[in-house]
Amino acid sequence: METESAENNLYFTFGVIADLQYANVQNGLNYARTRERYYRNSLLQLRRAIKEWNEELITPKFILQLGDIIDGCNSQIKVPEEALQTVINEFTNCASPVHHIWGNHEFYNFDRKQLAKSVLNSKHLEGDVEPGDVPCFETEVNPDDPEAFYGYHFSPFPKFRFIITDGYDLSILGREKNSEKHNKSVQILKSNNKNENPNSPEGLDGLNKRFLGFNGGFSQEQLEWLNNVLTFSDNNQEKVTVIGHLPVHPYSTDPMCVAWNYNEILSLLHAHPSVICFIAGHDHDGGYYLDDHGIHHLTFEGVIETSPESQAFGTVHVYEDRMILKGRGRISARG
Repeated sequence: METESAENNLYFTFGVIADLQYANVQNGLNYARTRERYYRNSLLQLRRAIKEWNEELITPKFILQLGDIIDGCNSQIKVPEEALQTVINEFTNCASPVHHIWGNHEFYNFDRKQLAKSVLNSKHLEGDVEPGDVPCFETEVNPDDPEAFYGYHFSPFPKFRFIITDGYDLSILGREKNSEKHNKSVQILKSNNKNENPNSPEGLDGLNKRFLGFNGGFSQEQLEWLNNVLTFSDNNQEKVTVIGHLPVHPYSTDPMCVAWNYNEILSLLHAHPSVICFIAGHDHDGGYYLDDHGIHHLTFEGVIETSPESQAFGTVHVYEDRMILKGRGRISARG
């Protein structure tokens, strides 16, 4: 990716922010107890990001909120609704529509039925598409269907498509305990991680460290849906960016943050020439890798572990032949 020389032929821009994990509590430490987490400061970081997005010369077409919008501790102190509303109140000041991804911390606070009925279900934004966009291959985010997955796609500009995926479609989090997908997820986890604590990587080597309770995967149903959408995009000569909370390439993140069946979705992405980028969060250290099929795997650094003196968000400038990330603070510029 090249350094930008001018704003000529700019098609559109969009903003990205990841892992706010807001909570009205004192600062704490990460899972490994090696880095500080700034729970209250996340709100100020978001406020600054929105202010900068609103003041940009070209208003972003949309914002991607990559998941973990509030921290799981809000459930423990019994204020998840209050914490979520506090963050959403900030987002209401944003001049751009916001697409919300569901991460593990969403499921620490809410189950799928609650999320499907909440403001974090942004599937209605798939209606913001260009004339002639195809309405096929859709899945309803049905709060009464225990097996439903959260996924949709939209086209903000001709020949460009963005696909929201559900990395916790297979997960021990959020699903009804007697559902088929929950039972399957328990089997996947237990067969690969023998620890009493499913979030412990003890005894796991290399990429096997991904088999943790705070990760998840993609069902066959979702992969088939994704394949149909990408086939349409191939035939329509579109450029596609796929988005999810969990990274799907092991070289773009720590092994502990990769989706359980990353190999299945990665093989699918590689089979479609329309795919140019996969954007994820989850790993607060961030990461980047250009794979051998030309797909850019971009993992955004988390706001929650960003000091008050820095920032962690970005704006992506989209051209016919390239995308350029203008990062702030911990987010590196890429182009």
